[in-house]
Amino acid sequence: MIIGGREVEAASGRTREVRNPATGEVVGIVASAGAEDLERAVDAAWRAFEGWSRLRPRERACILIEASRAVDSRAEEIAATLTSEQGKPLSEARGEVMRFGEQLRWFAELADKVNGSQVPLSDPSLLGLTLRQPLGVTGAIVPWNHPLTLARNKLGPALAAGNTMVLKPSTTTPLSTLAVVAAMHDGGLPSGVLNVVVGEGLGPALVRHPRIKKVSFTGSTETGQEVMAAAAGTLKKVVLELGGSDPCIVLDDADLDSAASIITTGRFANCGQTCRGIKRLYVQAGIYDTVVAQLMDAVAAIEVGNGARPGVRMGPLHTAGQREQVEAQIADAVDRGATVLCGGRRPEGVEFEAGNFLAPTLLADVPNTARVLSEEVFGPCLPIVRIEDLDQGLAEANRSRYGLGASIWTGSTASAWRATRAFEAGFVWVNTEPSAYYQLPFGGTKESGFGRENGIEGLLDYTEVKSVVFGGLGR
Repeated sequence: MIIGGREVEAASGRTREVRNPATGEVVGIVASAGAEDLERAVDAAWRAFEGWSRLRPRERACILIEASRAVDSRAEEIAATLTSEQGKPLSEARGEVMRFGEQLRWFAELADKVNGSQVPLSDPSLLGLTLRQPLGVTGAIVPWNHPLTLARNKLGPALAAGNTMVLKPSTTTPLSTLAVVAAMHDGGLPSGVLNVVVGEGLGPALVRHPRIKKVSFTGSTETGQEVMAAAAGTLKKVVLELGGSDPCIVLDDADLDSAASIITTGRFANCGQTCRGIKRLYVQAGIYDTVVAQLMDAVAAIEVGNGARPGVRMGPLHTAGQREQVEAQIADAVDRGATVLCGGRRPEGVEFEAGNFLAPTLLADVPNTARVLSEEVFGPCLPIVRIEDLDQGLAEANRSRYGLGASIWTGSTASAWRATRAFEAGFVWVNTEPSAYYQLPFGGTKESGFGRENGIEGLLDYTEVKSVVFGGLGR
C-alpha cells in the first residue's frame, strides 16, 4: 500500500497474490489491508489536508502537472504492468496510462478557476458572496476493468479542488495503480495527499468512515446500492457510476462502413468489459443483412490472445467467473431462439488453455426475453435486433433498467436530435465511437447511478458552497 507517501505493509502482515488472467501466473504480491490500515490512511490524508488545501490553487496545479509528467516518464513500464494484471492488449494499456497524465493536467489547469460569486441582496447595505471550498478527505473505490481511467476520474478533480484522498483499487488490479501513485510521489506530490489501500472487504468501512466526506464509486448496480445505504449513516456525498446496457441504433441512412467499424471497437475493446461499451444493437430492417455481414467480417479480423503479444486486439476476460457468466448469458439467448453468428465458444490452442478467453460473439434473432438484452453483459458478446423504424428502436433502447450511455448512427439531423432527446441515458453519441471525454461530465440515469465525473461539473462536486453576508459596509 501507499500511506503517507511511503510504501507500507499491512499491519497484520497479510498479503495476496495478483495473477495474469491470460496465463494464470502470479505477477505480483501486495499487502492485504484491514481496518487498522484504513485508519492509518485516513489519518495521513487528514494531516495532509490542511497544508494541501491552503496552497494557492496555482501551486497545487504546478505540483499536479509535475506529478503527471512523472507518470508519463514511466508509461511503458506501467502499461506492461496493467496488461499483466488486467489482461487488456498492450496498445490499450498504453493509451490508458497516457490519458492518465493528460487528464490530470487538464484538471490541474482548472484548479485556479474554481470561483465563487457576488450576489446582489435585497438590502443594498449588505454584500452577498458564495465561496467554494474543498470538502476534506475523500474516498474512491475503483474496479478492475479500467483501473487507471477510473482512478484518474476521481483523484484528478478531488486533488485539484484541494481535497486529499484514500483510494481503494480492486484487489485483482492494484499493481498499476500503485505504480502510478508511486510515480506521482516521485514527481513531487506531497505525502498523504493521495493514499492507496488494497484489501478485501474494505469498501464498506471506507464508505462509512465519518472523516471521509465524499465517496466516488464505480462498479455494479447491486454494489452501488450497498454503497448508497452505507453512506447514509454519515450523510456524505456519493457519486455512483454503475452498470450499463448501452443501446446503439443504426438507421438505413447511416454511413454503414464507419458504423460497423466503430461498433466492433465499441463492443469488443477491453474484451467487452467496458461500462460505456455498446451492449445492444438495433438495426433497421432494410440494412440489417448488410450490417450483420460487415460486423461478421470485422469480428473475424479480431486477433485474440495474450495482451502482451504484438498484434493482439482482444485479451481474456478478467476472471474465470466473469467468463462463466457471459457464457451463461449466451446459452440463455440460444435456448430462447437466438442464433450464434460467430464466436460463442472458448478458442482452442495452447495459448488459450490457462487463460479466461472467449471468442468475440455476435447473436442474431435475439428475443426480448433473453438475458443479454435485460442484463449487463460484461464480456465479448453483441446481440443484434432487427427494428422497423426509429420509433421502435427508441422504445427497445429505453426498455432497460439501465441508463448510462446510448448511441445512434444516422444521416438525418432530425433523427439524431430526436434520439438525443429521447434516449434515457446520461451520455449520447451520434455517428461516433462511445468514448468518454474528460472535458464533458460522465454519469448515468435510472439504475446506472447518479452524479457526474469529469468536466467542470465533476470538479465542482468536490467542493462545498458557503454563503456569506457582509454587513456594516457603509460605515
